[in-house]
Amino acid sequence: MHTRLTRLLMTALGGLSVMMAARAAEPARAIQVVQLKGDAGGKRFEGFGVVDGGGGTSVLLKDYPEPQRSQILDLIYKPDFGASVSALYVEIPGDGNSTQGSMPSHMHTRDDLNYDRGYTWWVMTEAHKRNPLLALDGTIWSAPGWIGDRGGLFAGGSGDARFFSQDTADYYVAWLRGLRDVYGLRMDALGVRNEKGVSYGLVKAMRKTLDGSGFGKVRLHAFDNWPDEWKFDFVKDLDADPELAAAIGAIGAHVNTDTSTVPAGVRATAARLGKPLWNTEAHVYKAGYDGLIGNVESFNENYIRSGMTRFVNWYGIAGLYTMEPYSGAKEAALRANWPWSGHYEPNPSLWGYAHYGQFTRVGWTYLDGASGDLAAGGTYVTLKSPGKDYSVIIETHKATAPQQVRFVIGRGLSHAGLAVWRSNAHDYFTRQADLVPVRGTVALTLEPNAVYSLTTTRGQRKGSFADVPPLRPFPFPYRETFDGYAHPRQWGYLPRYFADIAGAFELGACPARPGTCLHQAVPVPTISWAPDWKPYTIIGDDAWTDYEAGADVHVGPGESAAVMGRVNQVGTGYGIIPKGYYLQLEDGGRVSLVVVRGKADKKALVGDGEQQALIKAQNEAGEGGEKVLATGAVAGADGWHTLKLRFAGSTIGGFVDGKLVVQADDALYGHGMAGLMAGPTSRGFSMPYFDNVVVNRIDGPPPPATEALPGQAPLYPGKD
Repeated sequence: MHTRLTRLLMTALGGLSVMMAARAAEPARAIQVVQLKGDAGGKRFEGFGVVDGGGGTSVLLKDYPEPQRSQILDLIYKPDFGASVSALYVEIPGDGNSTQGSMPSHMHTRDDLNYDRGYTWWVMTEAHKRNPLLALDGTIWSAPGWIGDRGGLFAGGSGDARFFSQDTADYYVAWLRGLRDVYGLRMDALGVRNEKGVSYGLVKAMRKTLDGSGFGKVRLHAFDNWPDEWKFDFVKDLDADPELAAAIGAIGAHVNTDTSTVPAGVRATAARLGKPLWNTEAHVYKAGYDGLIGNVESFNENYIRSGMTRFVNWYGIAGLYTMEPYSGAKEAALRANWPWSGHYEPNPSLWGYAHYGQFTRVGWTYLDGASGDLAAGGTYVTLKSPGKDYSVIIETHKATAPQQVRFVIGRGLSHAGLAVWRSNAHDYFTRQADLVPVRGTVALTLEPNAVYSLTTTRGQRKGSFADVPPLRPFPFPYRETFDGYAHPRQWGYLPRYFADIAGAFELGACPARPGTCLHQAVPVPTISWAPDWKPYTIIGDDAWTDYEAGADVHVGPGESAAVMGRVNQVGTGYGIIPKGYYLQLEDGGRVSLVVVRGKADKKALVGDGEQQALIKAQNEAGEGGEKVLATGAVAGADGWHTLKLRFAGSTIGGFVDGKLVVQADDALYGHGMAGLMAGPTSRGFSMPYFDNVVVNRIDGPPPPATEALPGQAPLYPGKD
């Protein structure tokens, strides 16, 4: 028996040796171990989200019919449904262009105050209604031209020095009062101005003015600039200037994580002074799945590389014409470019937002020692709730092979099962099998080029809506009489489908005739964020070729008004001179037919290489500027007149009150949208009225007024 046992034992040991030798021959697969310690402490997470503004980004969103308009808002702002963003950063409207368009100010003049204009109030109200915990933040891009015209200027900044004045602080406070008193909302924070340098005097004045006006809890972030060579220069002065340090509640800058990070010295100063670091405008201009995983990579690296605890992407909802620059195919979380059809399209990047938004909340904590790089490529961050719940957000964008990670769950953290949500190039935001901790650890094999969210919380879902209407072209022929807006305040004074590029075109009572008209309401040039031109608004389809575009116009003394056509570009994102044609009537009766060929912009927005190349090509193409093709005259221009531009191949005709007055042959532009324009005056801008806007077939019968779609509802129902 002893001999038999020995033989059996030797056989078993031999087999074991073979197995051990075989395993030794395999390449070692190291498992990365991450310690999660609930009592480690860490920085406060202050939210992530989107910008609304920095251009007329939501001008067409307001025109969507219900229920599609609400569905779009749900997909961005509703918790545990879609993107579920926790921070909204808005442009405080200022009448001037700020990338793709302008938004109407609450104060066109020093003596004007109106809290019903525009759609920004509505966007903020709807977003907050869906998520009452949403952090609200914002700043100014452009500002009305009256600001600073009485002096009292502060040193610093770039561009128009008038902005850096006490008027700006008072302008901010007036806007905050409207937001609070009319809409019941309070801002968490404000910036000083978007990408316009540094002014210690202005930020100190804003702090004093906010404190003295009942807005002491509104934090100021500064100075929200791009260029690496100077965007953090002010930080070195915080130690030596206690008033400056007290005024600035957060250090804000625009950082592209692909190209730059916050310097170590800035991070050390911020930590010593207790100032959070915020990325107040990030950009991930990537289409498809690259946008999804690129967003998560950017969000993770904002914290890991730069210590930033709030970050917002420009921008959220693309509610603008596709002909405009940065129209949403790569930049936005969701495309809402087609309200006349009710059609909208979430971009894949929306589900990158969801990997953060549905697993974190403002006020959670980044756990020290639980965020960093994955050994085989990728990043991870860990955030803990005020209780014991936690989430780990992982991306493996740069990984080339699967890798294993083991999470050791320490004290102060829930030992409940972890729900796992994954996105890869084939399947976005899907729930995987839960991970159940065994002796306080869980292990996961991560595939390359994927996103994972692990969480002890529940309630997440991939929100969607059935039966999104199909895409249809803009209605043609088209006629807008403006008489369907009996109460302009309910509509924010804005008619459907018109997109202001500069200035403010608003609904109001017609002069010298009954009914409602459209009125250019900005009297003087603005302190514009971008190089300015003349006030104009666009409408229609940039694929239109041969057509007639007309409107009734009423101009005041010394003023002019124009109808535009074949508008196929409205600038490159920094500068707004269009490409197209216009027919202009001046007060004295002069009629001009003009081709506008754009103009080379001195600066381009920061973007990816493809976008930069596009801007460069657009700027270098053609001669630029305006060229008068033909002139004529009519007997006086007081009262109402009807202008009409006719495009038939290369033949362009200009009609006044049904009579051909000017004609030219020009083949430079063969297609484009229609528009309305207000010309310059000796004192500023014309403020003409427009009525009965028609886009029609050549010599077609007058079309009936284009009716509102079922469900196209006012922004502010109940206001008279």
